[in-house]
Amino acid sequence: MDRGARAKQFMPFDALKGFQEALREKERVTETRKALPRDWEEELDRRLRRICSGDFVTAEYFRDGQYLKITGEVSGIDQTAGVLKILDTQIPFADLSDLQGEIFAMH
Repeated sequence: MDRGARAKQFMPFDALKGFQEALREKERVTETRKALPRDWEEELDRRLRRICSGDFVTAEYFRDGQYLKITGEVSGIDQTAGVLKILDTQIPFADLSDLQGEIFAMH
């Protein structure tokens, strides 16, 4: 038996495809979405109306049972659909919990 064929017989075998990924997903700790105070919701709404494409911001948002943060350039904002796009990430306004940037510190 040549070395290549011999080595293959000792390679790990995954009899249940996707099982390891499913276990990792099950072990992931999830959070519950926090209700935002009304005054903070209003402030986020004001901030969303002030930003434009090209602004540099940090957004915290809730997705798939966890809070995530992304920092980058606003590549689009759709007030009608209620979606903020930072780089290639689309964030529904309803999922935002914080929005920071130099533009908000100026005033």
